[in-house]
Amino acid sequence: MSNTNIHRRSFLGRGSMAAAGLSLGACAVGAVGAVKRSGSPKAKVGINILLWTANPAVEHFGLLDNLKKWGFDGAEFPMFDPTGDHWAKLGKHCASIDLENTVCCCVPEGSNPASSDPAERKAAVAFLKQSVDRTVELGAKMICGPFYSPVGRLVGRGRTEEEFKNCADVIREVAEYAAKVDVGLAQESINRFETYVFNSQSDGCKIVDAVDMPNFGIHYDTFHAHIEEKDSPAAIRAAGKRIHHVHISENDRSTPGAGQVKWNETFDALKDIGYDRWLTIEAFGRALPEVAAATCIWRKMFANEEQLARDGLKFIRENWNA
Repeated sequence: MSNTNIHRRSFLGRGSMAAAGLSLGACAVGAVGAVKRSGSPKAKVGINILLWTANPAVEHFGLLDNLKKWGFDGAEFPMFDPTGDHWAKLGKHCASIDLENTVCCCVPEGSNPASSDPAERKAAVAFLKQSVDRTVELGAKMICGPFYSPVGRLVGRGRTEEEFKNCADVIREVAEYAAKVDVGLAQESINRFETYVFNSQSDGCKIVDAVDMPNFGIHYDTFHAHIEEKDSPAAIRAAGKRIHHVHISENDRSTPGAGQVKWNETFDALKDIGYDRWLTIEAFGRALPEVAAATCIWRKMFANEEQLARDGLKFIRENWNA
């Protein structure tokens, strides 16, 4: 497998990831009611291995073994290049050690679901369907990420109704394809400095409702929400059961629990909606120069990757079960 050249404009996306008129009321607080609960819903804890590598391969079997030893339920694989036979090999190894997995991907330039160019939208469908195929080989059940537009693509304005419709049409076709092989999709609204298409959970509600497929939902990321939401817990409660995947990411992208995210309120809101899926750590450091450059990590913010992983896992377990 060739190395992926990652830069900020295409991070998570290089070959390596009439509904627009819905009112904000469609995702207003109370649109999806809280559920009564006794104790904490069960949730699995994973970690995105972008902390170690942008190119998962068989040489990372040892890393996967360590994640299992440290107590993680699963690993999240960045899938920048949905080709090669290594995905099946990685999946076989994960199964052998009882480590579940998920996939995070984005679309590359030239494969833009939002594009007005039919050829680009067709390329986006092909790229995402290929990602679904590799996800099945990996043995995963979830593809998350901002796969509606190349990350870093900014045009000096907000999205248009046409772009919204284009995204909905592409995602619906891919979701129908994924449903046949029991794979879910969860779109991630990311901050305004990385995309103009979907920034808030309100945006997420609109696209999920427009696509209207049971295997398509919101990927909620605490880092991006920390930037974009006025009230993150309220946004979680408003999105409700639309949330199908969660990234646990500190405001500075380092160790969860060591920054400014309001974790107690966040976990309480997720519990209130009965969330019982993945809580996946997404953190970045300086170990990989290309990832550090893409995510603008210029200074050391934790001792080492193992320390972040272990401390983050402990933080999530203790606070989720509190």
